[in-house]
Amino acid sequence: MLSFSSPDAIEDARVQRGIQSIEVGGRLLLALAAAGRPMALKELALAADMTPPKAHPYLVSFGKLGLIAQEAGSGRYSLGPQAMQLGLISLQQYDPLRLASARLPELARQLGHLVAIAVWGNQGPTIVRTEAPPTAVYVDMRHGTVMSVRGTATGRLFAAFLPPGRVQPVLAADPADAQTEAVFQREVEQARTCGIAQASDSALAGVSALAAPVFDANGSMVLGLTVIGPGATLDTRPSGTPAQLMQQVAADLTAQLGGRWPTPLARA
Repeated sequence: MLSFSSPDAIEDARVQRGIQSIEVGGRLLLALAAAGRPMALKELALAADMTPPKAHPYLVSFGKLGLIAQEAGSGRYSLGPQAMQLGLISLQQYDPLRLASARLPELARQLGHLVAIAVWGNQGPTIVRTEAPPTAVYVDMRHGTVMSVRGTATGRLFAAFLPPGRVQPVLAADPADAQTEAVFQREVEQARTCGIAQASDSALAGVSALAAPVFDANGSMVLGLTVIGPGATLDTRPSGTPAQLMQQVAADLTAQLGGRWPTPLARA
């Protein structure tokens, strides 16, 4: 009996098929990128799960393309100028706000609360995107809302990770008493240590929030992810599920931007 494949099935098969030698050789590039330093042939081959004789022809070809460079003295291999150029072009194509906006619907669904993106504006932390969960929303937030630096998780997050010179003018315009300032400084230090800021019954009674930072390749914070919900149902503990989920999405976005977490807050 003859059987015929549909055009769609044939196309799917073509999409699935790859070139094995490219995938094998690509492991060398991935190993160099992961190491972040020049590597000897033996070490590099081991990291790519192949023997040095097998790895060497790939390295020669990559060298001709400028994807890999070899140090004249030590013979060690590193990523070449064309690999760096590809990386720079890739970073230019990634807009932080666009990338973060694409993650909001699923994040809102998983958390079951309103989620938002904030950036630092002329007057302080400003909400620029929001996403409501599929269920009923008890807390609303509008685009363009400027958040209190001292009284919200979003504000404390920016205070923790932005240069003091950018935050201080906003704080100076809204002075606080010694006790309020002491509480604020403790919350900022906790956010800096834990990598996430929290607020409970601060700006609004019965409302809690968490905020996580996203960084660029220079280690600078470019935006904050915030979840806002009723204090009775939103777990604001740094070890809680919402905080862990927020940090994971923030870490994913940071990685997409070629970013890095600032020291001493080092995260994989």
